[in-house]
Amino acid sequence: MEKTLSVAAIENGTVIDHIDAQYALTIIRLLNLPGGKKLVTVGLNLPSQNMGRKDIIKVEGREITEKEANKIAILSPTATINIIKNYVVEKKFPVALPETIEYVVICPNRMCITNNERMMDTKFHVSHNGEEVRLKCHYCEKGFSQTEIKEYNH
Repeated sequence: MEKTLSVAAIENGTVIDHIDAQYALTIIRLLNLPGGKKLVTVGLNLPSQNMGRKDIIKVEGREITEKEANKIAILSPTATINIIKNYVVEKKFPVALPETIEYVVICPNRMCITNNERMMDTKFHVSHNGEEVRLKCHYCEKGFSQTEIKEYNH
């Protein structure tokens, strides 16, 4: 007999779905959740027909903006954002990579000034070469694949 786990629906807030497995906790830190007294529910390594395994985050009482959502794209490009109002999905959209990513991920180059100066914030320029996503550090000018960035920042 197969067991089914269920999580209560949220009245108002955001559901971040289709997160690459094992990245929910990193995304929670990235978005500074829960923030205040908001309830956050996290599902880790859940079965998914399309992804094999996925994570999910439900945030009661907080609407994630598209700008915040796009920070998620480098860590989980398949993620979708569902804005919930009165228990109904009011708006649904995929995350999208912006042209520039600031303050989100750490540069894998250990010699980069952003890793050696306490007050230095990171900034990467995003480029696409077909299906491959590359990030170039604004400061050390080294380029990295999306996979390298994800692995270093996990």
